[in-house]
Amino acid sequence: MADLRLGIDVGGTNTDAVVLDGEGRVIAKAKRPTTPDVTGGLRAALDAVLTELEGKDEQDVRGRIGRVMLGTTHATNAILERRGLGRVAVLRLGAPATTSVPPLSDWPADLRAAVSAGEAIVPGGHYVDGRELAPLDLDAVRRLLDGVEAGAVAVTGVFSPASDEHERRVEELVRAEYGLPVSVSREIGSLGLLERENATVLNAALYGVAAHVTDALVTALAERGLGARPYLAQNDGTLMTLEHAARLPVSTIGSGPANSLRGAAYLSGVDDAIVVDVGGTSTDLGVLTGGFPRESAAAVEIGGVLTNFRMPDILAIALGGGTVARANGLGPDSVGYRIAQEALVFGGSTPTLTDAATAAGRLPRDAGGWPENLRKALSGTETQNVLESALARADEMIADAVDRMALGRADRPLVVVGGGAFVLPARIPGASRVIRPEHAEVANAVGAAIALASGRVDTILPAGETRTDAIERAKEEARARAVAAGADPTGVEVVDLLEVPLSYLSEPAVRVHVKAAGPLAR
Repeated sequence: MADLRLGIDVGGTNTDAVVLDGEGRVIAKAKRPTTPDVTGGLRAALDAVLTELEGKDEQDVRGRIGRVMLGTTHATNAILERRGLGRVAVLRLGAPATTSVPPLSDWPADLRAAVSAGEAIVPGGHYVDGRELAPLDLDAVRRLLDGVEAGAVAVTGVFSPASDEHERRVEELVRAEYGLPVSVSREIGSLGLLERENATVLNAALYGVAAHVTDALVTALAERGLGARPYLAQNDGTLMTLEHAARLPVSTIGSGPANSLRGAAYLSGVDDAIVVDVGGTSTDLGVLTGGFPRESAAAVEIGGVLTNFRMPDILAIALGGGTVARANGLGPDSVGYRIAQEALVFGGSTPTLTDAATAAGRLPRDAGGWPENLRKALSGTETQNVLESALARADEMIADAVDRMALGRADRPLVVVGGGAFVLPARIPGASRVIRPEHAEVANAVGAAIALASGRVDTILPAGETRTDAIERAKEEARARAVAAGADPTGVEVVDLLEVPLSYLSEPAVRVHVKAAGPLAR
């Protein structure tokens, strides 16, 4: 019986893996350093958690793992490092209205050079009320594609959230006549032409990266005799099938913080809270609303490019267990994955925030020989003063960050997770209480293991008599997208519905955002 779930999350410092049983209990967990190629750390964490399971005499462990969920930094790293990105033909359907700002105008020069195979603005697109802006010129599309060498095509129509007819027609042409994969903006971003276009182009550039990730995951599972069905984590804390990820790889960006928030909700049993995820290099803060991450209302910058797809509202600060403590301050640099060699508590010579928290008694006294090793370094008053000052500064930074995320509310609990969670104090201003759940150090992997599949629609609808029927159609489309991402059709529910009236239009209209989610299909 395939009753076990395996969650893996690739972080900047560590790669974590957990196995949950049929009742959702953590029965095995492992943490291994993330490797430069990312895949090596994934394999090591996978081997470690399987070894722990088999060491507990679990019967037919590998045959009982039915699903594997992966949250990965592959896509983010590819954009930040300008590595492994595909060449994209960029098509905007918006002439003559949008020619004053060409595609990719605000991109960093090196990223644009790595991605763009050619750009064109051709006649087409729609007004905000769905009326045709200009007739679509398919011959202009052909002229661009005939003159470039591209591995994919990105198509962005003006106000395609209101009507995606022209995007669909171009997609059909490209697939039929050129056999290239197509990234269409209606599936990726919301209102905001340039930001939606940017996200669509990045998505097309990541097709090769997505193929590498999925092939590596499938191969790693096969090598270890695991017939489990794999899924990838999305940036809203939900999952999608590998087939869906191959079409929308940009959706995996931001999956790490989202996994941490979902894992924190699951482990603590609290659905509305501020979450602090303390890693080795940085600390991420987010807010849980109804058990899901609060989403950012602002445009998100990725690798120097503004985008507008949905991302968790995350505040990251340069503070972690490996942050270096000095006489004149704290960080922002960190020893990162080298903490086991460089921190004082491990016999190294670099004072870190972990040393400061240990010296202050925030780490349990049964943690091996750490206090004894640290005591030798604390024989001098100077080191002791450095660590005390560093811990006081860290507490100030956390309190300030919590205040910024609370938005004036002081009644929310604070859930602390991550491998460096012990550095935080027992009480934090701005939070009603501090919760430290069991297995907090692998909350991100737990979040991947328990995630649902989801689909979303962001569109513009008339506000008249047909509004109710149009919203119902949007709900059905969101449910269908959730099923395409891997959800069980019988368990999909609408979990978020937002209507925003639009002003200054000739006909009344509303912007509607619908999100549907449900458990994975069997």
